[in-house]
Parts: sequence; C-alpha cells; structure tokens
Amino acid sequence: MAINTFARKEIKFLLNMDQYHGLMEVISQYMNPDDYCVGGKEYGIYNIYYDTPDDFLIRESLAKPYYKEKIRLRSYYSPAAPDDRVFLEIKKKIGGIVTKRRVSMTLAESDAYFKDRSKPEFTKYITEQVFRELDVFLDNYPVAPKQYISYQREAFFGKEDHDFRLTFDRKITERRYDLGLNYESYGNYIIGADQRLMEVKVSNAIPDWLVAKLSELGIYKTSFSKYGRAYQNFVKSQVEGAAKAENARQIYVSGISVVNNHFMNRSV
Repeated sequence: MAINTFARKEIKFLLNMDQYHGLMEVISQYMNPDDYCVGGKEYGIYNIYYDTPDDFLIRESLAKPYYKEKIRLRSYYSPAAPDDRVFLEIKKKIGGIVTKRRVSMTLAESDAYFKDRSKPEFTKYITEQVFRELDVFLDNYPVAPKQYISYQREAFFGKEDHDFRLTFDRKITERRYDLGLNYESYGNYIIGADQRLMEVKVSNAIPDWLVAKLSELGIYKTSFSKYGRAYQNFVKSQVEGAAKAENARQIYVSGISVVNNHFMNRSV
C-alpha cells in the first residue's frame, strides 16, 4: 500500500491560449515533463468528492477560512475496475499551506471502507496513522459522494528543484450524478476549451524566471477551486430553475397562459 504526504503552496492561474503557448515556449529550459507526460502526453485524473447532506465542506471552503479540509477518492483510470488502484485523500489548507495525506487501495476496498470502515491489510505505522485521521474525519462528518470532477493534465517539475511543479489542466469536467469512479468521464465543462488552469506548486518561493514570464504575459493569480466552481454552477442552476418555476406559477395564478406564442386568458 502506497502513501504520500506533503506540505506546499498551491497558486492558481487561469490562462488563455496565447498565455499558455507563451509559457510553453520556455518551460523546457527550466523544467522536465512528468514521467507520464513525456512527448507532450497528458494523463487523466478522476475524482469523487465527498460532502455532508447540506454541502457543509464546500460551503465552508468557499468562505475562505484560515483552515479548511476536504476528502476525495482519486483514480487515474476511467472507468476504474474493482481491482484498480485508487487513492483516498484528505487535503487541508492552513493559512495558505496545503497538506495532503493519502492511502492507496483498490476501488473495491474503498467501497468496503466507506461502507463499514473495513481496511485493507497494511504493515506501515504511517498508514495506520492516516487511517486514524480518515476515521476521525468520517466520525465528524456524515459524508457521501457529492461531486465528480475529472480533467486532463500536463505536469512538469523543476530541473534544479524537483519539489517545484507546474501543472496545466484542461477539459475540467463535473457532474453531480453517476457518482462513482466506475463510470466513464462525462459531464459539463467548467472552463472554456480555450483556457488552461495552471497550478504552481512550491515549497518555497516561485523561481525568478517564472515570475518574470508571468509578468511579461500578463498572467495574474486567481482564486479557483474545481469543486467550488462546480458547486457554484450547481447552486446557480438551482436558483434559475426555481425562478423559472416561480414565474410559471405566477403566470398561472394571474389567469394568463401562453399557447403557440399567444397570450390567452384563463380562469383561476
């Protein structure tokens, strides 16, 4: 069973294609592609985010508190089979510093864990610690699958500083149904086809060459959460749907309806 843990800053930028291509012209001078991105290749990332019945975790996150946390199940396969490896992650942000701890298991084992806390076999003490943290999280929050998010990613790491990473995400896809990694990737896009979401992931300061290039291309940091944007779109659609329903009700009560684009009186 694999486990990863780290702490770093994550700074986000939403790029148009001119800005993206301008950065890509110099990336190879300072960075190497991730092992999965050699030759311009991308890889897919597929996530299920868990939340409470009233969406407390994402609502709290959007309020930008000093401390926030979330839990998600991640796969690099779509659709994932029961014996495919997945990663259960707790991600926390404390004063701008992001920490992530995760354990890996099969998709079937993750289903068993969420059902009755059954855990796969492990031998490392650190794995036990992460599972304890997961147990506490699930004791505090009655979560269930709430949001699917997937995207295609290009990733690079610094030639001199391997802890410095740049990622570019496109085709960021969301849905709030078919909430399982065993389904194909489909849904609504939350950024345009002519946009890329760039994340700068650093333990220390952003390198000088990147600061200069961002300034030259007019690229400025932004606040962007994939789950947050998907949730905001969901709330907006709910509000618009309710408004349409209310307007339809008001038209009915007023005794007027529209038939073939003509207004007609009707009894109430």
